[in-house]
Amino acid sequence: MKFDLHCHSHFSDGNHSPEFLIQRAIANKVTHLAITDHDCVQVFKQPVEVPQELTLIPGVEISCAWNGQEIHVVGLGINVEAQQLTAILDIQQQSRRERAATMAKRLASFTDYDLESYLESLPCISRTRSHIANFLVKEGASKNHQQAFKKYLSRKGKLYCPANWCDLETAISSINSAGGIAVVAHPSRYPFTRKKLLSLLSDFKQAGGAAIETAYSNLDPLARKKLEDACDEMDLYASCGSDFHSVENTWTDIGKFHSFNESKKNAIWNHPRWHFSHNTP
Repeated sequence: MKFDLHCHSHFSDGNHSPEFLIQRAIANKVTHLAITDHDCVQVFKQPVEVPQELTLIPGVEISCAWNGQEIHVVGLGINVEAQQLTAILDIQQQSRRERAATMAKRLASFTDYDLESYLESLPCISRTRSHIANFLVKEGASKNHQQAFKKYLSRKGKLYCPANWCDLETAISSINSAGGIAVVAHPSRYPFTRKKLLSLLSDFKQAGGAAIETAYSNLDPLARKKLEDACDEMDLYASCGSDFHSVENTWTDIGKFHSFNESKKNAIWNHPRWHFSHNTP
């Protein structure tokens, strides 16, 4: 079996349709794929044809706040119709729309760019800063994503607007209430010391979190070992995923990352709530 438990469609900040992700997974010999859009489960609320050789796992990636830091928590195996999860995602979506609208108004105050119309033209449900960066590059206001974030979207940027996310405990609770498994996404990407990371994981576990990602794209061997050690130390399950967004990002692809031994006792598919066998309808 081959797992990829973290990727994004065009319903959030990915560039491709769910159908493309499914076909890409099959081409790359992935047997279990979780589509985990940001604060959005639209993929699983419409008909999607899934070939017999692939098990599609319903998922989500919730942005939340912990000690003043934005943290992303993946939910795997969720019931996308669960009441508490649906309520939280509705609030998150409203917050995203308001944030993007504020940025659009600020941009319009000193340019003639129509960011709002651009966002309306996209298939996305979740509006993200990446969409705004794409627009700034398209209009020639920035040379690339990095410049767009630095000049416009970072804390010191001209368009910056703080996010208003739910807290860590709420994100975990909503995932658990939906029968899912809560996973800390890409832990090495947060600007944390080891002590602070362990503090996060302690609070995460105490709130009902179950796993962390210890294998994903662009993760060097030393960082991977540190995450594996932290996972073992905190007695958490280990998850994996590419965090795939686009074929244009050549450093990542669905199923293309250094994973761990599938027989590991703490692999997430050994979690009591994991119920996805290969070729499950």
